[in-house]
Amino acid sequence: MRAGTIVAMTTTDWNPVLRGEFAKAYWAELQHFVLAERQRATVYPPHDEVFAALHLTPFSEVKAVILGQDPYHGPNQAHGLCFSVRPGISPPPSLQNIFKELEADLGYPPPSHGCLDSWAQQGVLLLNSSLTVRQGRAASHQGKGWETFTDEVLRAVNGKPERVVFILWGASARKKKALIDTARHAVIESPHPSPLSASSGFFGSRPFSRANAALVEAGREPIDWRIPDGRSS
Repeated sequence: MRAGTIVAMTTTDWNPVLRGEFAKAYWAELQHFVLAERQRATVYPPHDEVFAALHLTPFSEVKAVILGQDPYHGPNQAHGLCFSVRPGISPPPSLQNIFKELEADLGYPPPSHGCLDSWAQQGVLLLNSSLTVRQGRAASHQGKGWETFTDEVLRAVNGKPERVVFILWGASARKKKALIDTARHAVIESPHPSPLSASSGFFGSRPFSRANAALVEAGREPIDWRIPDGRSS
């Protein structure tokens, strides 16, 4: 990955929090790997959207974290926010199930698009454990160093003095509970919203109302989980 990766990070308040990672050996190896992958194959998301979650949700404003595993690996889907797709792209099945649960939980009907940046702009960090993936090959960039970086992101959020709600869907995300101080922060966990597991406990888990209840209890503003129609970005 080009040097611009680190330069771009300087425009966010995450930079002083995560700066130490950029000097570590794994980081150089990871960037070399991703650059090589981009030279020989299509990699998602595009280079300038890899850190979109950190740009849209400043460290100082994090209220909640939703943790995904991989970016979408289909054309035009991934844009740097877990589970989200740009307007005009059909919501994948897991996102469709998230919208079904949103309607069942809070009564908000599914929006006309699958872009979740309105959540990100309210302090919902939409973070994948791996931040890149090769087209058509799920999990192809796992175990290359991204998890070391994103675990550090989670540790940083865990260190915030104010309550944060961690929403962990699926076995991979739920393993990250070990990084969270559950005495200070709230954890909401359930099976993954994938069609393979949503009926095993994701549906009916009411993560959105529970997250807001935990925030209000701690004196924080709740999140407006409604997704405005007609968003262009």
